[in-house]
Amino acid sequence: MLLGAALSLLLFAEGPGMSAQAAGRIAGGVASVLDPDETSAAQVIEATMQELNIVYEEIPEEETSTLVMADVQNALNVRSEADENAEKVGMLYKDCGGTILERADGWTKIQSGNLVGWCNDEYLLFDEEAEEAAAEVGRTLAKVNTTTLRVRSEESTSASILGLLPIGEIVEVITEEKKDAVVSDADAQADTAEEEGTEWVRIDYEGRDGYIAAEFVEISFSVDAGETMEEIKAREEAEAAARAARSQTHSDGKERVNYGAFTADADQALLLAALIQCEAGGESYEGKVAVGAVVMNRVRSAAYPDTIHGVIYASGQFTPAMNGKVNRVYESGKYSQECIDAANEAISGVSNVGDLTHFRRNNGRAGLVIGNHVFY
Repeated sequence: MLLGAALSLLLFAEGPGMSAQAAGRIAGGVASVLDPDETSAAQVIEATMQELNIVYEEIPEEETSTLVMADVQNALNVRSEADENAEKVGMLYKDCGGTILERADGWTKIQSGNLVGWCNDEYLLFDEEAEEAAAEVGRTLAKVNTTTLRVRSEESTSASILGLLPIGEIVEVITEEKKDAVVSDADAQADTAEEEGTEWVRIDYEGRDGYIAAEFVEISFSVDAGETMEEIKAREEAEAAARAARSQTHSDGKERVNYGAFTADADQALLLAALIQCEAGGESYEGKVAVGAVVMNRVRSAAYPDTIHGVIYASGQFTPAMNGKVNRVYESGKYSQECIDAANEAISGVSNVGDLTHFRRNNGRAGLVIGNHVFY
């Protein structure tokens, strides 16, 4: 495009409205700058622009997002090839996303977790639509980039301190509007910023709302991934086995399910209590039992490791385990008696979330809501 523009300018120099003498000056000017034997098209362009006293600013191409999101009510088949008849290698569910690897003829090759394959573009969202969908259903995370960061009970440096976050710790950000994924309660925080010079990020701190200074964290996003056919099979088999367990009603009148006691030593029970403290320390007892039950449901599932330790430390599963917080709580013994009781009850086989294996901060997602979490 730019080369064409330069050639047009040179042709115009010899055309109507410009004398041969003027054209000769331009040609001479360019020739005086460049050696014809060692001249590239780009050099010709630049020299021509300089000779005509034209300032040209090249406009960079727009960056294309590599994010892709499913646009389906339930699930989308992922194929081994860009063909409706190709082998199905997995499923991409509603609210799941991935990264674009390749595009061709109305199909897109994606990677979503362990799943790699081709999807029909008709059932995908791209660019701004994908980003908006991800903001609605994804998880916003904040990573601490300072040595020690105070978690406040309110958006003020004079508010009480709920706890301390070490460098590298990752916490979930709570947003009022998912599309505004950096901070919540923007108007209130703007007032606070004017007063104190601080912008705040609202986070999930052990199941409670906490506030941290925005300047000391890095914000990122995480969306759910699809499943390979192998992962689907393992999960379905585990869920079928779990549904065969008997139901019972707990003494407090709340419906529970008992899947049978799991043999665990004291160390594993306290490790589970530490995780419950990290994920639901500020929740009701029912909320604490629910988190423990999710862990134990995973232990019983063939899709996950078969030990409490293995489930808690599985890659990419529990943020407090990934960032070392579970270790610190476990080693310090700073977990409540309620967390210990909830861990022991979950290990005994009791579940108040059925056979569900996931939970997150409640953001309107469909599922079983207990306190500030939704289980699904």
